[in-house]
Amino acid sequence: MQQTRPPAFVYKKDILHADKLSLEKLAERYGTPLYVYSGTAIRERFRTFDSAFKPVPHTICYSVKANSNLSLLGILAKLGAGFDVVSGGELERVLAAGKAAAKKVVFSGVGKTAEEMALALKSDILIFNVESEAELDVLAATASRLKKRARMALRVNPDVFAETHPYISTGLREHKFGVGIDQASRLYHAAARQKYLEVAGVSVHIGSQITSVEPFAAAMARVADLVRALRMEGMAIRFVDAGGGLGISYTAQERTQEDFSKQSAEYAKAVMSALQGLGVHLLLEPGRSIVAPAGLLLARVIYKKRNGAKTFIIVDAAMNDLIRPSLYKAHHEIVPVAHPDAPPITADIVGPVCETGDFFARDRAIPECTSGDLLAILDAGAYGMALASNYNTRPRPAEVLVEGSSVKVVRKRETVRDLIKAEL
Repeated sequence: MQQTRPPAFVYKKDILHADKLSLEKLAERYGTPLYVYSGTAIRERFRTFDSAFKPVPHTICYSVKANSNLSLLGILAKLGAGFDVVSGGELERVLAAGKAAAKKVVFSGVGKTAEEMALALKSDILIFNVESEAELDVLAATASRLKKRARMALRVNPDVFAETHPYISTGLREHKFGVGIDQASRLYHAAARQKYLEVAGVSVHIGSQITSVEPFAAAMARVADLVRALRMEGMAIRFVDAGGGLGISYTAQERTQEDFSKQSAEYAKAVMSALQGLGVHLLLEPGRSIVAPAGLLLARVIYKKRNGAKTFIIVDAAMNDLIRPSLYKAHHEIVPVAHPDAPPITADIVGPVCETGDFFARDRAIPECTSGDLLAILDAGAYGMALASNYNTRPRPAEVLVEGSSVKVVRKRETVRDLIKAEL
């Protein structure tokens, strides 16, 4: 049975490797479940995306919510990345990864507190993406109290439909995000009257896991019209934040670095064409497209069982480790670590959590496997560990970072003692 993998993970003598290291040996050394990341792939994908926007002034602000591991943030900071954060905690992570990176931070999110705003102002971040009139008032008051000028953009809602899961679509008027584009002029003028607010940009974000460039082009066209109108009204708009949302293929297609280069170029063309002639500095917030294919979740088969006509492969990873299939019915390719050409069977791949929704795949064709075998759940570098929980009092997995032939633990495996020590 032919299997496909992201370029970071390849078979060598029928054993799946991360860069130059055998996943069998990583499992023996670090146990399972185990998140494995390729530093090589992260660098390649960041540079590919960055290169696509070379014709215009821009900053790639990696979306921290996709994967906030400090070692991964450190890699990106050294590459010159900025960061998109949506909480004070994420900002603290960026500061821990490298304090100089704060100057390239975009602070998004609908529920920023005054305390989070104060931390961001003291850290001298690049810009706030303001998402409501009430937030604008709190930012003005916080900046005034600290006597620190806050650069800001309004996140406008362009009412552009993006064909994606409804939980991660964000650009329609019924969503909680942003302000109506028809309200923007009034709010920008209100901001301009505040002594400690600096009107600097326009922001938009229409959703995540979008694989067609047309919605991005439509959103940017509306943003470009708004920028022109605001400049006519005296607003010095110099930043346009195009948001993130560029999706990846979670199935067999478009897995090579060349495919990603082509996809990035098409996306860049759609965004840049709409903004042509405006002379703005472009802010971009990719997360998933940078780290998802650079990571996988390694799991070991515990049992194989049959219930009537159904075959179940029960593994030691569960929905608490990777919730995307349960939450979004998301597809992740699942491949054996050894013997990928074994005869196929059809089975549900499930975890030990006491929920029927604890599954990674249903009625999936997969090479024959049995207790003790290893499976790799691919494209798990984004929204995997970031969404992990301790449901059923399950300690979260360890995370390791592979760089060529070297490996290091970038997050220790939790223990039950870790989970209960804060409880009284």
